[in-house]
Amino acid sequence: MNDDTGPLIIAVAPNGAYKSPADHPALPVSAQQIAHTAAACANEGASMLHLHVRDANGAHSLDADTYRHAIDAVRNALGDRLLIQVTTEAAGKFLAPAQMALVRELRPDCVSLAIRELVPDAASESAAAEFFAWVCEAGIIPQFILYSAAELRRYQTLREGGVIPALALPLLFVLGRYSAGQTSDPRALLPFLDELSHEAPWMVCAFGAGEHRCAATAAALGGHVRVGFENNLALKDGSPAGSNADLVMQVRELAAALGRPLADGATARTLLRPTA
Repeated sequence: MNDDTGPLIIAVAPNGAYKSPADHPALPVSAQQIAHTAAACANEGASMLHLHVRDANGAHSLDADTYRHAIDAVRNALGDRLLIQVTTEAAGKFLAPAQMALVRELRPDCVSLAIRELVPDAASESAAAEFFAWVCEAGIIPQFILYSAAELRRYQTLREGGVIPALALPLLFVLGRYSAGQTSDPRALLPFLDELSHEAPWMVCAFGAGEHRCAATAAALGGHVRVGFENNLALKDGSPAGSNADLVMQVRELAAALGRPLADGATARTLLRPTA
């Protein structure tokens, strides 16, 4: 399923749950800022937007109406050029029932789901199984977030046990989140690939200034790539990035060097859509 000569999905994560314009003046917070950033990134080759929204105080939010407002702003600017993925990230303030309730109310095109948050223990498996089945039946594209090869192993155990549907569901391998200083090393991808035991489209995001090297490794090995200010504010040479679009542009240039065409929004939907 992952083809090192096939179309490359570039996802952009422009803000995240924690950063603010104090971290970078070009970090988007409002719906219109997000739409402007999304358009600039689409013009550089992004085909997917990983979306966080904020409340009136600038704090991470899982409010469905706030999401709708931001999604409408992006679609008004870009139509269907980007696959829009919402996050259910807990960010230390939301529990699984609230995370699941957002998805049921919003019914987004695509959603990111963290195994460690939604299935933290055996007691949570029944509710999680019902929710994951509903997500797939509703035609929502889920992407499961995994922070280590051990989490991938648990994901596969849950999949074999029926808690997660036995489909080729998209995976996101996160590099560097729990490393010293939240910095990433491309070699950290290899344990994930060694552990992966079934066909599934996978993507990498990486923390810190090693983001681009990790993106290069993932793209060369047939994966897809997520970049953006949520995880990294620096260009590949270590200098400050001027915008999220600058980080996307670097990956576009990388894809050209590797001979991988860029996916557009429709192609991203096709590549990530769950299959048997």
